[in-house]
Formats: sequence, C-alpha cells, structure tokens
Amino acid sequence: MIFNSLERRSEDLLRNLAPQVLGAIIRRYHDFAAAEDAVQEALIAALIQWPCEGVPDNPRGWLIQVAARRMMDNLRSESARRQRESVVAAEAGAPAYESENQFEARPDDTLTLLFMCCHPALTSSSAIALTLRAVGGLTTVEIARAFLVPETTMAQRITRAKQTIRASGVPFQLPTSREQSQRLRAVLHVLYLIFNEGYTSSAGPRAQRLELSQEAIRLARLIHALLPDDAEAAGLLALMLLTDARRAARTGPSEELIPLTKQDRSLWDHAEIAEGVALLTAALAKGSAGPYQLQAAIAAVHDEAARAEETDWPQILALYELLKRMSDNPMVELNYAVAVTMVRGHSSGLKILDALDSDARIANHHRLSSVRAHLLEMAGDYEAAVTHYRLAADRSTSIPERNYLLMQTARLSEVTSCRSLAAVPTSKRP
Repeated sequence: MIFNSLERRSEDLLRNLAPQVLGAIIRRYHDFAAAEDAVQEALIAALIQWPCEGVPDNPRGWLIQVAARRMMDNLRSESARRQRESVVAAEAGAPAYESENQFEARPDDTLTLLFMCCHPALTSSSAIALTLRAVGGLTTVEIARAFLVPETTMAQRITRAKQTIRASGVPFQLPTSREQSQRLRAVLHVLYLIFNEGYTSSAGPRAQRLELSQEAIRLARLIHALLPDDAEAAGLLALMLLTDARRAARTGPSEELIPLTKQDRSLWDHAEIAEGVALLTAALAKGSAGPYQLQAAIAAVHDEAARAEETDWPQILALYELLKRMSDNPMVELNYAVAVTMVRGHSSGLKILDALDSDARIANHHRLSSVRAHLLEMAGDYEAAVTHYRLAADRSTSIPERNYLLMQTARLSEVTSCRSLAAVPTSKRP
C-alpha cells in the first residue's frame, strides 16, 4: 500500500512537471521531437526509481538533468552530422543541474511551450492535438476522443505536427503581441480541452483528474494576465472557475457520480463562483460575446440557482441558441436538447437527438445514448430508457460513468418490473 501510494504521488508529480521539463530541454536544444523523446525516457526512469528510492529534493532538476544526458547521448551518436558537433563540445563539461541556471525550467516555460505548439505553421487541429500531448500530457486515445476521430488518425496528426515544428525552426520564446493574437484561439481551445478532461475523465477509474483541471486554470490565469483586454481569455477562465466550483459535490466517497440536480450545493466553492461571475461581467461589458463567454454565462445561471428547481432554463435555452450560431459542435447541440426539453418538453428535445443520429461525430458516442435515456425517462418511457442507459454504459470508457449508467439501468428495470407486476390481476400473480 505504501509503495502504491508513492507510485501514485510520483505519477501525479511527473504529469505536472513534464511540460516544464520539456520546455527547458527544447529551449536549450531547439529540437522538439528529440526533446520529447528524451523527456519521455527521463519520466520512465523516474517512474522506476522514485517509488523505490524516494522523490529527489529537486524533482524538476533531476528530470532536466536526466533528459539533458539523453539528449547529449543522442547528439554524440550522431557525430556524422557536423552541424551538431559544436553543441556536443559546448555541453561536454556541463556542471550538475543544481548549478546550471540556464538549464532550469523558467516559470513561463509551459506557457511558452503552449504558444510554440500553436504555431501558425500547423493546422489548427494539429496544433491543438500536439499541445494536448506536450502541455496537457493527454494520451493519443484521450485526444482522439476529444476530437471524435479514430486513434490512428490522431496519431498521424501528432506525428506530422512534430515534423512540421522541427522543420520550421520555431524559436522557443514567447511570441510577439501580434503572434499571440494569431495563436490565441488555438491556445484557448487547448486549455478548454485539458480542463474538460480533468473535470470529467474520459476513461479509467477516476471520475476527475484534478491535476489537469488545476493546471488548465493556472495557465488560463497566465493567459488572462498576459492579455487582460481579451474578453474570450477572461471568458474561458470564468468558465473554468464557475465549473470547477462544483467539483467537491460532483462525486461521492467512492467516486460515484452525482448529477447536477442532486448535488449538495452547500459544497460548491462560492469564492470561485464570485470570481468567475466578476470576470464574466467585466468580459461581457467589452462588447460582443464569444463562445467561452456564453458557456460561462450558462454555468453562472446554474451556479446562481439555490436549488435545482430554481434554475432559469429559459435563459439557458436562449444562451444555447446563441452558442449554436457560433459553433458547429454536436456536444453543444446535445446540451441544447436538454435545455429545450426543460422549457418545451421532452418530445421537442428527443427530436433534436434524432437529428444527431446522422452526425458521424457523435452517433456512437455514449453521451448521446445517456442523454436520450434521460429524456425518455422524463417522458415516462422506462423500457426505452433502460435500453439506452445500457447502451451508454457499454460505450463509456469511464468506470465511474459506466457505474452510474448501470445504476440507472438497474433502478429503472426495477420500476419497470414493478409496473408489469402491478398490471397483472391479483388472482394471477405468482
């Protein structure tokens, strides 16, 4: 048990340190692909050694030193490449990491790495995928799920992005103000996806990955400080805070999911809600609202309701109608269907879901089945709801979510059985 605890702490620490170490190595050696390989080797070495030997006093410096040695080994083995000989010679007598300040990760290395990965030399989708790998630490499978594409497609996209970065010779430094504006949309989208994966894990035994959502919030704060006049940057930070405020109430003691309507709202972080509302109010005052501001406004409406029954669904529906005009995103359409149901009735919401069946991006996604099951349950069609809850559970790769869906299946199956028994005349009951 002690070993498992140390191993888990080491994994969480490594996940947080990885982008900082990668940034330091890229800054020094200017080779994205090779630096990533070296950092991966350092992380593997740490996973093997730290649980047994303990975490070093300077874990980031330890990782940087090991990764730098891997880079040095690689550079020496490529002696035929004359242009690298000078680098080898310069680094041959490098002192230990404790005294080599230029090797240490700087506070803004992760932010620099974030902007570098979102370079305009890459397509938007490739830039976002690469950044999710380098900064978010997400696996190719997790990124593929976020983009609703096959894993092989995403793996190819990430490989091409690395090659493009290497060929472009992009300098490792914060971009100019103009370059920041050009890359900002991709940067914000990356942070949005990292936060979502942290707040609702797409796979595995954990309902939430706090280290991801907290890192996304930290980076969003840095972006907001860097670009204080950008309303969408403020909107994204507000959205994260207003959503993260509910985190403590989202799960029970055994990681079981608790839906929004049944959460203990006294557990919500009201300081985060107040900060998020203040950010959103200031952002909306600057002019036309963007997608993150609208999503933050929806989150604020939920957060400001003292009880689930007091939620202002007409306002939420109006906000989703605005959001739909800006975004061709099936997940937005899915949430819109729920809002339509709450305002206009389940039949209207189910019609929207029927239209999504022909959208290949979401047709086989577990969330479409789970939302359909929920709306069918609201309509009183329990047998159909059971079918779709079971289908959603089969398609989910998150263990807490699958358990929740199976519990709904069992609950409604019992109700359906009781109804069937009640319909049988007393004289004919077993």
